[in-house]
Amino acid sequence: MDAEGGVQPRRKKSSWGWQKGTLLLAYQSFGVVYGDLCISPVYVYKNTFSGKLRLHEEDEEILGVLSLVFWSLTLIPLLKYIILVLGADDNGEGGTFALYSLMCRRSRMGLLNSLHAGSVSAYNQDEPCKESRSSLIIRGFFEKHYSLRVVLLLFVLMGTSMVIGDGVLTPTMSVLSAVSGLRIKFPELHENYTVLVACIVLVGLFALQHYGTHRVGFLFAPILISWLACIGGIGIYNIFKWNPTVVRALSPYYIYNFFRKAGKDGWSSLGGIVLCITGAEAMFADLGHFSKLSLRLGFTIVVYPCLVLAYMGEAAYLSKHKEDLQSSFYKALPDRVFWPVLIIATLATAVGSQAIISATFSIISQCRALGCFPRIKVVHTSSHVHGQIYIPEVNWTLMFLCLAVTIGFRDTEMIGNAYGLAVILVMFATTCLMFLVITTVWNRSVVWAALFAAGFGSVELLYLSACLAKVPHGGWLPLLLSLATLLVMSAWHYGTAKKQEYELQNKVCLDHLLGLIGSGSMGLVRVPGVGFVYSDAGAGATGVPPMFAHFVTNFPAFHRVLVFVSLQTLTVPKVPPEERFLVGRIGRPEYRLFRCIVRYGYKEGRWDHFNFENQLLVKVVEFLRLQADCADGERSSSASGEMSVIPAAPRQAVVDALASMSSCEIDYAGNDKGYSKRVRFEEMPAAAAAWRREETRSEVRELLEEREAGVSYMVGHTCVFAHESSSAVKKLFVNVVYGFLRRNSRRPAVVLGIPHTSLIEVGMAYRV
Repeated sequence: MDAEGGVQPRRKKSSWGWQKGTLLLAYQSFGVVYGDLCISPVYVYKNTFSGKLRLHEEDEEILGVLSLVFWSLTLIPLLKYIILVLGADDNGEGGTFALYSLMCRRSRMGLLNSLHAGSVSAYNQDEPCKESRSSLIIRGFFEKHYSLRVVLLLFVLMGTSMVIGDGVLTPTMSVLSAVSGLRIKFPELHENYTVLVACIVLVGLFALQHYGTHRVGFLFAPILISWLACIGGIGIYNIFKWNPTVVRALSPYYIYNFFRKAGKDGWSSLGGIVLCITGAEAMFADLGHFSKLSLRLGFTIVVYPCLVLAYMGEAAYLSKHKEDLQSSFYKALPDRVFWPVLIIATLATAVGSQAIISATFSIISQCRALGCFPRIKVVHTSSHVHGQIYIPEVNWTLMFLCLAVTIGFRDTEMIGNAYGLAVILVMFATTCLMFLVITTVWNRSVVWAALFAAGFGSVELLYLSACLAKVPHGGWLPLLLSLATLLVMSAWHYGTAKKQEYELQNKVCLDHLLGLIGSGSMGLVRVPGVGFVYSDAGAGATGVPPMFAHFVTNFPAFHRVLVFVSLQTLTVPKVPPEERFLVGRIGRPEYRLFRCIVRYGYKEGRWDHFNFENQLLVKVVEFLRLQADCADGERSSSASGEMSVIPAAPRQAVVDALASMSSCEIDYAGNDKGYSKRVRFEEMPAAAAAWRREETRSEVRELLEEREAGVSYMVGHTCVFAHESSSAVKKLFVNVVYGFLRRNSRRPAVVLGIPHTSLIEVGMAYRV
């Protein structure tokens, strides 16, 4: 009885702690996730009735629009995203790139897995054992046709470009709609003044970004909760005061009746109704900062009911005041609460804008890590929350574009046309990717995937058709922004892929390098110090990079301790610390040659050079000591001139890795075919083991002494040109677009944080 009584309280405490943490995350999500979605009632009805659609004596039009808004909120944000799509997370991360990386890791359907290959045990524990027939057919079809994989990557980049375009349209649309309420109280106020106020708010919003969301984020959740309480309470007030019968619009019959009477004008109004679901994609994109349960609780219990009440209350007001179509939200406010609601609305637009700006920073950082965006400066604004970042170049570019759109368009109608097209294209891209995830990752029947795609895709295509009809009236803007961003991303990815392909094909064989060191035929000189030779995934992980061979050919000298460092970004969100470093030796111990593969996830940043240098040398020392420990009586490698990649992790993990390598082949070429040589293990006599331990201690001392002599970093500075026989399109992409981006992006040494006093840059020219 005592034992039972002692266990039960601990269970209650643990359960309460988990519930408390979930509620806290749900509270914090209000300040990050729902801002864009919750500010929509300010401009949905205004944009819906901005065309030829008008209200008549009967209430069929307003009830039909309200029914469309209600069922759109129910089907897309609630059913699609909150219930279904949130389950397709990539180990807690969400967004378009998360879906793509999930498919890349589980299959060969993507192009990024070939350039950033790698395996992390934490992400392979839940791999399915048995695949369905439909999954095998779809995967085989994509793996067989390279062109389909290219189209899939371009489709993902297109969806990502649309999200980045939202970073321009969301702040503009939200802020301009909020400050337009000033003209309700001051009708004589010229439009230029509202534009000026909106520009001031936008400049202030972007000027605060460098402080980071962790310093201003504590204000966000209370502001949005206050906003939801205001619109929900005012909605209830308007329902009971003006027209309680608007609850009839919850029946889908009024949608049918709406299209039957409105006809083509009703279809055209869908371009305004789609604005009620803006920000739904943010719930999935910001999943990495919260949990699925916290987002589901926050949306279903608070956000969804308040939004429905707000739209119903505004519809009840419009049913009795049909002349206030273009300013119904602010006209429906009681006079006593007008100014408080206007102030809260302006603050709430900042919350919504902050969410999409932070999401834009995060998405561009992911694209940069996976080689789909030029090298830019990424500042981590919080030492505790890694996802809080600031990108100066992107921030000021967004501000300039927002000001240009605000001053150029001046009207929320044209901005709304552009905004709706960008939103629905992102949602349709997610629906298409979910079809592939359901079949190839979840291994569900193609029938369920087809039902998902047909159900939600048909609704989104209906909205998309109406938005496309408004391309001449502002809808061209997101297309132009996404095409420009897509051109930048695809050109950079293509140039980077060609560069890595060239390095892989022209890498220097390890045996050749070891032969030169052993024979001394070139008169190689070993100078004091430690040298780090940096390279990307590819040649640096399986051979000697071409730039190092070029350096040795022209200047036959390098450091006494040489470490080839290969930086890899895997298609996983994060790499566990114990699996980040893979350390190995090249050749005989007296050569003092090492290789270290450093692996990152696409959501992670890289350390500054000083901490990175310390971590790397510590891992090399751990590797040497573990080799000495293995000589005590376990097993020791006798492979000569080969590299044994061993994770610099806990000791038992390394011993297990050494033991497992005795029965598997080492893959030098980075593909699925094993190398012909095997690592052999044999028992060592006690005297030999003691000699080996003493040799290891001497090697560790020498490593530390050489570190005191100085550390240098060798980085390649490559210029990539298209071959003279290449097509005109390839020359345009490589020589013009990629060359322009390379010249205007940050140099690799700057991105790595390498000090100039210790930098050795080797110039190379590649003809691809």
